[in-house]
Amino acid sequence: MARVKRPGHNRSLPGRLRIVAGKWRSRLLQIIDEPELRPTPERIRETLFNWLSPATAGARCLDLFAGTGVLGIEALSRGAAHVVFIEKSATLAGAIRKNLTELKATNAEVYQKDALDYLSKADPQPFDIVFLDPPFEADLLAGLCKALCENGWLTRNAIVYLEQRKDQAKPALPDGWAITHEKVAGKVSYSLVNTGT
Repeated sequence: MARVKRPGHNRSLPGRLRIVAGKWRSRLLQIIDEPELRPTPERIRETLFNWLSPATAGARCLDLFAGTGVLGIEALSRGAAHVVFIEKSATLAGAIRKNLTELKATNAEVYQKDALDYLSKADPQPFDIVFLDPPFEADLLAGLCKALCENGWLTRNAIVYLEQRKDQAKPALPDGWAITHEKVAGKVSYSLVNTGT
């Protein structure tokens, strides 16, 4: 993933990310310094979860391309019932597990797996909220949305978060899906989609 310059008021420290709100507010997460890692900045997370409120409380969430796991952990901090993290890198998946252990989070699962392979499995348990923040250059959003829609991964009226470069074309969305919130921060465009499924 290409690095994205973080907004200036991001108060996380080098090598750490700060949880914005909830029961773990201001706790710092240790993160692996990998050149391709692109954590979602605090300003975007704060806006995102303001949009999601109060849907986060009690929700089942899926954090695909989890990276640092900060989106899923932020959801847990704000009352999500359960979060599944999917991360292909063994190093990053291990770091997510370590942070969850330090937070004493028991309502989470971490799988070291390719996201598209995970979405192809049979008998999925549907999710209320899905975070999609794949590598920008891979152009995966349209295919991921299609897989979520067609393979039974979404509850009725599930919400999907999309993050991409602002200069990228918007992905084709499945029929019935509608963007409800959209914003640009620096080089990043991010939005919420109501799936209406």
